[in-house]
Amino acid sequence: MATPRSTVLITGAAAGIGRATVLRFARAGFTVGAFDVDEAGLASLAGEAGGQVHVGHLDVTDADAWRAALDGFAGLTDGRLDVLVNNAGVLASGRFETIDLARQQRMVQINVGGVLNGCHTAFPYLRDTPGARVINLASASAIYGQPELATYSATKFAVRGLTEALDLEWREHDITVRALWPLFVATAMTDGMHTRSTDTLGIKLTADDVADDVFVTATSPLRFAGVHRAVGLQAKALFAAAQVTPGRLLREVNRFLAAPR
Repeated sequence: MATPRSTVLITGAAAGIGRATVLRFARAGFTVGAFDVDEAGLASLAGEAGGQVHVGHLDVTDADAWRAALDGFAGLTDGRLDVLVNNAGVLASGRFETIDLARQQRMVQINVGGVLNGCHTAFPYLRDTPGARVINLASASAIYGQPELATYSATKFAVRGLTEALDLEWREHDITVRALWPLFVATAMTDGMHTRSTDTLGIKLTADDVADDVFVTATSPLRFAGVHRAVGLQAKALFAAAQVTPGRLLREVNRFLAAPR
């Protein structure tokens, strides 16, 4: 449960995982900063969540916009930032050569650049808040490069690497950095999505499932926690297997999952 001053800033907050995460932290008594480019979604979120939630427009690819958002939220929290949740992300599925290049570049800008911008600009607030935590939304697609999700998968590999490095770098500042690894989640991002992997594995997780794991990662003792947390039984099984599976066999597993049915 939150202390009277516990604070969290969440990106991609207007819908899906972000919205569910905002509501989960608000129910626990956190002061929540909810940011997105979807102002209509933010307005409905504010109406649903009540006074604990402060909404604002934020394009995560814009570092100056990050600074303004953080400065405004810090003004409400006496500069305190206990938890940063880098959730904003986009997805395009299909064969690599068929997806417009500009759309793929936009995935990189949001999924990687947004996390990089958030971590860098939030650092002074995290450093000055004892025991601060950063939670980056990665994906089970960062276990091994996924056919029909090539660029999305690559962005999540980048999030994985950044998370691991910053958790080591920022230990001296009492900042913990973690990555969450859900498989496919039933949100607008996967509506109408048909890849061979989704046809094989299905879409089993809800936004609330992921939000609950974000909250646990943000509030549980860290003594036995690893840098990465798989979300859901499927992702946990895949992640555990990947720790002991030779690369060649892991490649064949992914080839099987992506094979025509």
